[in-house]
Amino acid sequence: MSEIKIKTAALHNLGCKVNAYETEAMEQQLEKAGYQIVDFHQPADVYVVNTCTVTNVADRKSRQMLRRARKQNPEAVIVAAGCFAQASAEYLREEGTVDIILGNNQKSRLLPLLEEYCRGKERQELVADLARPAPYEEMELTTTLEHTRAFIKIQDGCNQFCSYCIIPYVRGRVRSRRPEQVVAEVERLASQGYQEVVLTGIHLSSYGVDLKGEEESLLSVVRRIHSISGIRRIRLGSLEPGIITEEFVNGLASMEKVCPHFHLSLQSGCDATLKRMNRHYTTEEYAEKCRLLRRVYSHPALTTDVITGFPGETEEEFAISRDFLERVGFYEMHVFPYSLRKGTRAASMEGQVPEEVKKERSARLLELTRTMSDQFRMYYQGRKMEILLEEEAWIGGRRYMTGHTPEYVKCALPGGEKNTLAEGEFVRILEDGVVLCR
Repeated sequence: MSEIKIKTAALHNLGCKVNAYETEAMEQQLEKAGYQIVDFHQPADVYVVNTCTVTNVADRKSRQMLRRARKQNPEAVIVAAGCFAQASAEYLREEGTVDIILGNNQKSRLLPLLEEYCRGKERQELVADLARPAPYEEMELTTTLEHTRAFIKIQDGCNQFCSYCIIPYVRGRVRSRRPEQVVAEVERLASQGYQEVVLTGIHLSSYGVDLKGEEESLLSVVRRIHSISGIRRIRLGSLEPGIITEEFVNGLASMEKVCPHFHLSLQSGCDATLKRMNRHYTTEEYAEKCRLLRRVYSHPALTTDVITGFPGETEEEFAISRDFLERVGFYEMHVFPYSLRKGTRAASMEGQVPEEVKKERSARLLELTRTMSDQFRMYYQGRKMEILLEEEAWIGGRRYMTGHTPEYVKCALPGGEKNTLAEGEFVRILEDGVVLCR
């Protein structure tokens, strides 16, 4: 009797935490169907690249990884999934590297398309028109690559149409996952020992707005998760400033499992720039949201995103933005040079900023964020911190366990076991920003 060959599959993720969740879900689909999962850099029968298109760099990396997969095994089935596949299906058709083009809201259909391709060896393509209303695509994880915290996707799509952003075009309109499905997944993961969940979405603040006739919101789904036994921490993904109200913040503060770590998307600290970006708040309104969080929480970690070199951004506007960022005082800032996206309003705006200017401004903000991050960490001098231990590290020839506080400060503690909560006392800040504890 001849031995049955087990097919192998390799997956590679590009982009956001939502993409990462969907990549893990596709991996588990393949495992359940009998595929052996191998490292992406090894020979495989099937390669799946979950692509990203948020910037030009993301586009380039998506193309590179698809070509790398083809080079590694010319006979393999190559699958381009996700945002770049959604936005650039025509390019992928013409370029001819891939065998299956799988757009967003279609990733649960991976296995049927693979089977169809293997039967006929003809290119398969499933790219829906996401400008039309669509249901939430139910995908779920039975386990997760993270051994202590689990990222849970609860929302997809965006209705904001910021002038620089391609995401509403490639992800479609807001779609919310049913709360009972969210709870069922969290309960499954809690039963496996996961103690922290991170709620993610493309526009997380919009959760529930499409669930007509039901009083569901981000706050209500957090309350449901808070009651699940075994979950010790609930962390929120990126939020829009508009969701930060007295009711919302006081509601979160009443639940001790919610981490005081809030990523409030800003993009610019200059009102004129914000207006061109089609962001629906002023810097003063944003600052008031930060003040509200700091009134309710004693030392919340406030983090944000900032774009440098948006069309029309003068040196004066950049200086205004930088001054605002310093006044607010963030724990961390994710800084991005503006990336022109065809099909967005900003792509045709006058005053496109040269690349070298964007990079120089980004460097100045990155220097600022390093200073602010260390200032935030220094608060913990003389204080004890609760750390969820995650992985082993060796520092100065000594074994440590590293993990994060509720504020997402990374710490290193001598001794301890993975996936346990431990108490550490501040010693000093290491060069890479990790807080050494005893």
